[in-house]
Amino acid sequence: MSDESSYRIMLATALEEARTGLAEGGIPIGAALFDNKGTMLGCGHNRRVQENDPSVHGETDAFRKAGRQRRYQDKIMVTTLAPCWYCSGLIVQFRIGTVVVGESRTFRGGIDWLRERGVKVIDLDSPECVQLLTSFIEAHPDVWNEDIGAA
Repeated sequence: MSDESSYRIMLATALEEARTGLAEGGIPIGAALFDNKGTMLGCGHNRRVQENDPSVHGETDAFRKAGRQRRYQDKIMVTTLAPCWYCSGLIVQFRIGTVVVGESRTFRGGIDWLRERGVKVIDLDSPECVQLLTSFIEAHPDVWNEDIGAA
């Protein structure tokens, strides 16, 4: 599964997670980890606010929920927003081979750094992802700035 339509189907799972996070009063960033056949291994969302835990980003939540894998080079991390440096480190540490990004307009994160390290990064530039996070940032700039370490 490596065509844009397959990636957009995977992104729908991450978007659903982002909406769940928003409904819980948190930051609307969702993620999911898939194998190279498109089977979802785990999904999650940013729960920093809900759990008062700065380490529960969407990508780390999905990664943890996927459980142990023998290898990660053939895995696909799908996230509604470009991974921050913390999540980019996780991707490099475990050698996740592909990252599908819903959008990077509101936050560029570690996209260039990931590409420099051989990670295949696909930015779908989803208007739905842009709108979801832009609306949140406008309504809650203090929470957003805390999330990206700019507070």
